[in-house]
Amino acid sequence: MGLPALEFSDCYLDSPHFRDRLKSHELELDKTNKFIKELIKDGKALIQALKNLSTAKRKFAESLNEFKFQCIGDAETDDEICIGELVRSGLQMSNLASRHLAINASDVLIMPLERFRKEQISAAKEAKKKYDKETEKYCAVLEKHLSLSAKKKEAHLHEADTQVDQVRQHFYEVSLEYVFKVQEVQERKMFDFVEPLLAFLQGLFTYYHHGYELAKDFNHFKTDLTISIQNTRNRFESTRSEVECLMRKMKENPHEHKSVSHDTMEGYLFVQEKRECPFVSTWVKYYCTYHRDPKRVTMVLFDQKSGGKVGEEESFTLKSCTRRKTDSIEKRFCFDVEAIDRPGVITMQALSEEDRRLWMEAMDGREPVYNLNRETAQLDVVGFNVVKKFIYAVETRGIDEQGLYRIVGVSSRVQKLLGLAMDPKTCADVELDSSEWEVKTITSAIKCYLRMLPAPLMTYQYQRSFIKAAKLDNQEARITEIHSIVHRLPEKNRQMLDLLTKHLANVASHHQQNLMTVANLGVVFGPTLLRPQEETVAAIMDIKFQNIVVEILIENHDRVSKSVDQSVSQAVSVLAGQSVSQTVSVLPRQSDTSLVDLSGRPGLVDLTLGIASPCSHCVLVASEFVCVSHSPVSPSPTSPRSPSWPMFSASSSPQPASSTSSDSSPIRSKARALYACKAEHNSELSFIAGTVFENVHPSREPGWLEGTLDGRTGLIPENYVEFL
Repeated sequence: MGLPALEFSDCYLDSPHFRDRLKSHELELDKTNKFIKELIKDGKALIQALKNLSTAKRKFAESLNEFKFQCIGDAETDDEICIGELVRSGLQMSNLASRHLAINASDVLIMPLERFRKEQISAAKEAKKKYDKETEKYCAVLEKHLSLSAKKKEAHLHEADTQVDQVRQHFYEVSLEYVFKVQEVQERKMFDFVEPLLAFLQGLFTYYHHGYELAKDFNHFKTDLTISIQNTRNRFESTRSEVECLMRKMKENPHEHKSVSHDTMEGYLFVQEKRECPFVSTWVKYYCTYHRDPKRVTMVLFDQKSGGKVGEEESFTLKSCTRRKTDSIEKRFCFDVEAIDRPGVITMQALSEEDRRLWMEAMDGREPVYNLNRETAQLDVVGFNVVKKFIYAVETRGIDEQGLYRIVGVSSRVQKLLGLAMDPKTCADVELDSSEWEVKTITSAIKCYLRMLPAPLMTYQYQRSFIKAAKLDNQEARITEIHSIVHRLPEKNRQMLDLLTKHLANVASHHQQNLMTVANLGVVFGPTLLRPQEETVAAIMDIKFQNIVVEILIENHDRVSKSVDQSVSQAVSVLAGQSVSQTVSVLPRQSDTSLVDLSGRPGLVDLTLGIASPCSHCVLVASEFVCVSHSPVSPSPTSPRSPSWPMFSASSSPQPASSTSSDSSPIRSKARALYACKAEHNSELSFIAGTVFENVHPSREPGWLEGTLDGRTGLIPENYVEFL
């Protein structure tokens, strides 16, 4: 297990458990600082002691071997494992003989290590001093503030409240900055510390008599390590920006980012304890936790001041909680608690009026209010058509552009493109093959659409499952597990994921031109496709494994999506009792406005909506209606209102008039136009929004209805009207 992640929200609770986790980071920093000092000392001895080079080199290698990297999180990536191999490779250096050393060895090894220790670890220590100082100051001011009598003048009390709020806010800011700095140093040492070692080792190879043979044997490891360091650096930059952004959000709106659970409440409370003399009482500071389900209150005696000791834990079952009136007690922010398994009334003092309100709400069962209303995209026919249209434009216009998907477009242009493409009134007018829309705008629109979905494409439900699969030791086991999870995704999510990964595999196949390798695409799409439900530091640390999942999906696209089309064809053959060579067509459902050929074969189209079977010949296979016909089905022309791009239009198979039984008659009803339409053929009707049609019934033309307007009968686009 590595070091536990430090959550910024814990800075506001400042619990004993948080202090323990913070102390483990501080001990690791002290250990790193001592190790670097020792390593610098041994490195200088290695440079100066030319006559005793072999002995000094063995000591240097042994020092390296004693140090183990600790990652933040519960598992290491392949790159971090590769970096850890550096210390073991140092033992091989002990058997080498040499007479000369590089003149600039000190610049390559000693100075960078000194700089890292002074600039990073010393900065963390300074931040710790500031944090300890602010902790003591805050606790002192808080105790003094809570000791104020409620009988003092309101102006004096208000001024005191303002002063303590300022001190508290400053303490929170210092705490956030210290946590951020501690974790930054822990992550930085993966490359700022290892990179000078790698450069120093490379310099040694140059000056050995048998350096050429050694370097040749070491080359594969050096290459892997260089790539791993670069990948770790890239992930660090991404992670650091995310953590820094979260820290800024916490500074700007601390109340919105506190760890508030529906089931628990925790924080510091002052509890009134009466002595033997009935007229004497003291207020003792406890860290209290309340669990709503069993109604259990737990109290731990703890003082945040330097060297504070944790007392024994006390707990009781809550019976009732009553607000304490201001005139009934000298202290402010008080409330009384009664316990089932403890006699008497326990008087508690919260840290502020807001803090008391939160405790009262938790204990009397009132539910918090959330405002999560937000317009989002959907995995419907419109969404599929838009993504496919964008992908086709990218693959035909800019598959070789450098930095594809990494270079972002202008936000306003991206929003405009998405708005036009997803609006039924304007989608047909969007021309992606023109110079009006840059390729980077189109790629940014794809990413923006995926982020606008109510839930990530790979769902919150399976997010942890994918992360666990990426942490498996065996690559084959990773692929097998991810394949299994992908096929448990909802059908629409799986289809969209298959479409996207197929496209990304095509992008990666042109990496020599566009410089977008599978690893780069994983960095771009990992946080989008597998974003966590809660924005925490631990979730940010898992971004590297999200990237690995996407890399596996891209590299093994054919294997992960295997047998999807085959299963449909085989099921149709079994149900129909016919050979696979017979014609199989999947009929569109009522709400489909255009047919999308996903397989590249005529007559097999993607279906995502619908309930009823289109005809008596249809059978339900893999959540889709499949029509099995003994006679060939002749395709009819594509609907005039369907999209005109080559990749997304498909021939449809209208049902012959003879398929309708003789005793049935077409359903005639009224319909109202949702949008205006101008006829492009004499068989069509022109109309404006709100027009009401008579005798509306299905037409033989796919995607069209037939109706009467002002005594004239003609064709109406099916997706332009609603039935009354």
